[in-house]
Amino acid sequence: MENRNKNLYRLDELSDYKVASNYSDVTGWKIVDSENHTIGTIDNLWVNKDMQRVVYLDVKVDKKLIDDSKNEVHDVIANDNGQEFVYKDGDSHIIIPIGSVSINKDTKIVMANNIGYNTFRKTNRYNTQYNFDREYEKRVLSSYYPNDDSHFNDNDDTFYNRREFENR
Repeated sequence: MENRNKNLYRLDELSDYKVASNYSDVTGWKIVDSENHTIGTIDNLWVNKDMQRVVYLDVKVDKKLIDDSKNEVHDVIANDNGQEFVYKDGDSHIIIPIGSVSINKDTKIVMANNIGYNTFRKTNRYNTQYNFDREYEKRVLSSYYPNDDSHFNDNDDTFYNRREFENR
């Protein structure tokens, strides 16, 4: 997956960028779902360079969540309907919009406010050796917010102007 007009960068790719002093650098922190199940660890931050702000958390998915997904794959394939669940080795990361989480500075835990374990288990993952594209972003947002009937515009100027990307 590759960004045609790259505007998103991992924070560690940008030597002249750092997390603002009034925000916590959550890299390395644990992330849990809305019911306190471990999802993984924040591996990096995705920055929209034009907007000069973080829009996604890059999460290295917990091994248990991957194993739970593999168990489901076996069940689904046994029922002849598992095309969308096929993952390649290395597909161990997901993105989460920054506005979809709460950050607890005292415990150093990030909580996905309204996204449950099963949603994360079924969310498409990606390999960090490749950049993801806008279609991947849309699929992920649709999995997190299936009842959101708004259409995602491909234009960067409006795509990230949604509550899911507001850093509260």
